Amino acid sequence: MSKLVGILKESHPGERRVALIPASVTALQRLDLALRVESGAGVEAGFPDAAYEQAGAGIAASRDEVLRESEILLQVRTLGANPEAGAADLEALRRDAILVGFAEPLTAHEQTRALAQQGVSLLAMELIPRITRAQSMDALSSMATVAGYKAVLLAADALPRMFPMLMTAAGTVTAARVFVVGAGVAGLQAIATAKRLGAIVRAYDVRPAVKEQVESLGASFVEMDLETERAEGSGGYAKAMGEEFYRRQREMMGEVLESSDVVITTAAVPGKRSPVLLTGEMVARMAPGSVVVDLAAERGGNCELTAPGETREQDGVRILGPANVPSQVPYHASQMYAKNLTTLLQHLVTDGEPVLDSDDEITAGILVTRNGEVVHPQVREAMGATAGAE
Repeated sequence: MSKLVGILKESHPGERRVALIPASVTALQRLDLALRVESGAGVEAGFPDAAYEQAGAGIAASRDEVLRESEILLQVRTLGANPEAGAADLEALRRDAILVGFAEPLTAHEQTRALAQQGVSLLAMELIPRITRAQSMDALSSMATVAGYKAVLLAADALPRMFPMLMTAAGTVTAARVFVVGAGVAGLQAIATAKRLGAIVRAYDVRPAVKEQVESLGASFVEMDLETERAEGSGGYAKAMGEEFYRRQREMMGEVLESSDVVITTAAVPGKRSPVLLTGEMVARMAPGSVVVDLAAERGGNCELTAPGETREQDGVRILGPANVPSQVPYHASQMYAKNLTTLLQHLVTDGEPVLDSDDEITAGILVTRNGEVVHPQVREAMGATAGAE
């Protein structure tokens, strides 16, 4: 009998994405998996129940049915990334279920332990290793692509001027000047989008190796005389630096901000609070009407004036702290995430059976709980550090 894969309607407030789209159903059926979808799961992303049924998935009579019967459960936000609303699902989960989704395991320790105690095998999508053969499973990069694109549109909407240079009968409209801080996946997509809208774009990253990527998109790379050779961590992420480094960085960055109409910050360190790169004093040096879009708002923000989920104004500058940006583009965010999950299941499932091989680099990288225990070394270390601080 085919293993049952369940798709839930996301319960986190404002979450409009869905874990699997109808176009992915056939690929999972080829793995000898059966699909059951909670009614309405994909509606807000643009995928009605009828589309799932037409693709060959079943529509469940209730949420509880999906929770109780699914041997593999796919979500965008599992309990760790949805601690309040997600708690209502915990007791209904099958004890032998495999739960796949974003889980915040490095910080959501209580929720991770609860899933372990429930007997659930948790696979955290944010822990996908950044290696070549896992690129098509890298959900963080997929969502960062969406966020980088949307950040520019949010900035363009908030800015009281147009992005492109225009030669009109009424005179010349000068191009907006955009400064992108952080040239990871989100930053590079923001650069590309701002350039397509006609802005003059500059970018900065603590990793000098990304200069070529920035310039290939038509932006200028801002050089700062800082110790950058130690700033790249594992997997291509920037790593946390000391406060003295950030202090000097803020001093040098302030001059660039003065001549920028839009600043988009994207700097994040996995499992930690985002570094503060923009102080209130720096923002005060920007011209009235300028805009800051802080994509790190949910992890504390790169700007000290950021309020997660809110827009603030300080000295005439608008500071946007958008939350869950990929959910604002739910159709394509869901499409990309579904592809990540489908590829992961194609890697895990053999002859209709999911195989959690701890000797496999990808599986070991994302397997957080199993057989009632937290098994991921980095998560166990983070839990130990927290317990030691209490």
